[in-house]
Amino acid sequence: MSVSAWTYLFVGLSFSLYLGIAWRSRVRDTRGFFVAGRGVPAMANGMATAADWMSAASFISMAGLISMMGYSGGVYLMGWTGGYVLLALLLAPYLRKFGKFTVPDFIGDRYDSDLARVVAVLCAVFISFVYVAGQMRGVGVVFSRFLEVDINVGVFIGMAIVFVYATLGGMKGITWTQVAQYWVLITAFLVPAIAISIRLTGHPLPQVGMGAELLDSASGGGVYLLDKLNQVHADLGFASYTDAFASQRWNRLNVGLTALALMVGTAGLPHVLVRFYTVKNVKAARWSAFWALFFISMLYLTAPATAAFARYYMIDSLQGQSRQELPAWFESWEQTGLIAWFDDGDNRLRYSAGDDNEVFRSGSMAAARMQALATSHQRWLDGAGGEDVRPELREAGLSGPDRDIIVLATPEMAGLSAWIIALMAAGGLAAALSTASGLLLVVSSSVAHDLYYRIINPQASEARRLAVGRATIGLAVVVAGIFGIYPPGFVAEVVAFAFGLAAASFFPALVMGIFSRRVGTVPAVSGMVVGIGFTAAYIIGNRFFGMPAWCFGISAQAIGSVGMLLNFAAALLLVPFCKPPGPTVQRLIDRIREPEGSSPGGALSPS
Repeated sequence: MSVSAWTYLFVGLSFSLYLGIAWRSRVRDTRGFFVAGRGVPAMANGMATAADWMSAASFISMAGLISMMGYSGGVYLMGWTGGYVLLALLLAPYLRKFGKFTVPDFIGDRYDSDLARVVAVLCAVFISFVYVAGQMRGVGVVFSRFLEVDINVGVFIGMAIVFVYATLGGMKGITWTQVAQYWVLITAFLVPAIAISIRLTGHPLPQVGMGAELLDSASGGGVYLLDKLNQVHADLGFASYTDAFASQRWNRLNVGLTALALMVGTAGLPHVLVRFYTVKNVKAARWSAFWALFFISMLYLTAPATAAFARYYMIDSLQGQSRQELPAWFESWEQTGLIAWFDDGDNRLRYSAGDDNEVFRSGSMAAARMQALATSHQRWLDGAGGEDVRPELREAGLSGPDRDIIVLATPEMAGLSAWIIALMAAGGLAAALSTASGLLLVVSSSVAHDLYYRIINPQASEARRLAVGRATIGLAVVVAGIFGIYPPGFVAEVVAFAFGLAAASFFPALVMGIFSRRVGTVPAVSGMVVGIGFTAAYIIGNRFFGMPAWCFGISAQAIGSVGMLLNFAAALLLVPFCKPPGPTVQRLIDRIREPEGSSPGGALSPS
């Protein structure tokens, strides 16, 4: 069978499974729609959280970033994983004991303010739409290559699937669908990595294979894979693959602050936090965090090996090749427009270094012009501002491979079986759709529960609230599709922006809300507005309007850490001048922090 046939088979079977689960899990009340009836077992919730967490950024883009950036790319792996420690210790148990449905629910009740609730709703919706843009972009990339349809058509198909199972089953349907999606995506990620590790080094564990010697057939024998990569990099003019902070842009400051933004952003993401409302009690919430980290580690500990394998195959298969000698994987992906051949005369491809970037060269050209075009195009790929100069690159003989294709193309680079290549497509779709559905439910619950029911129409019936929730998902799916068609950057970059926004808005408000009895409404709301306002302005200015990184050279991906500090500073500076929470909220705080079993169960509320 061909790759296309296998892909249609795997995608068709997996989509049928998701829709079947959604139909069996359909709900008729808001408790099931928003928090899955609070009856999800801890292990199943851990799998669902892992699928919710391991988005297109983790599956498609993270290993691609590590492959292109080398050592510095590990910042995404460390930041995204480390955040679960903060989540499990600082937030998850307390939010579960609070009960209710959403993060804005906690913000509104803890700070006893409809204004705080509205600000939290706006933050949740903004963060979710930024995040979902990356997921829909991932859906489009997978469909465009493996099902040979236009990227926009792929986005529309993904929108339709998410709409059906999100509106039918709400959080209950999404949870059990995500359990299935976890096994699809983890199988799809591990099988190629294991197969490539065996082929290159003879070791079935990719983590061992990454540090092992290449087999004789691969590189003459006796050469370690990472040593081979470092030597190839040196020959081509790059810094060593394993060098720390070799990139000018990814220095110690940016790596440290990006890791911090990703960690605290993890602990502030509304679609992750809401998962801990779906379990039975506080103990189950803690175990959910444990199981989630366990299931996530299966992919995250494999990603660096996949990145190294991809780097090896990409350079080895392309360097010095003529147009007639290009491998089949290049020609397949060239049809998507995400990698291209631009010939300037000598009909040979050269993989070369420029100003903190790398490009394919074919032909000769004045060095200054070559470097200027390479830098401009790389700035566009990196999201640092500037214009896509692909028409000029066609004349110059330059091309930068899109980072979002690296992982998906690796099985083809390695010459693996057609069914493995197709399995990778099904896994990429599972990763993107699982997170997209969770994000869209956050938008739905924030609007339907926190805005409509808690503020606009407190007398709304159960059926009316459910209808508003489903209608909101429909509208959110349309907006998500628009973001997927016109993405603001590559997948991992967009997701990193969402983490920065969550770090700058929700994390300080949640931590102070749980551990401080003195912080009231005005400080908390002011902090959230200052944090997300500064972070969003910096990202938008740097990404879309060519604004330089004026804040000590800190990149847009790392600026969320500064926004978080400004949030804390603004709130704490205002505390002495503002009245503290009232006695009802004080009792709420005390009850949230009491050990489990020392107070009556159930949802807590200041009312």
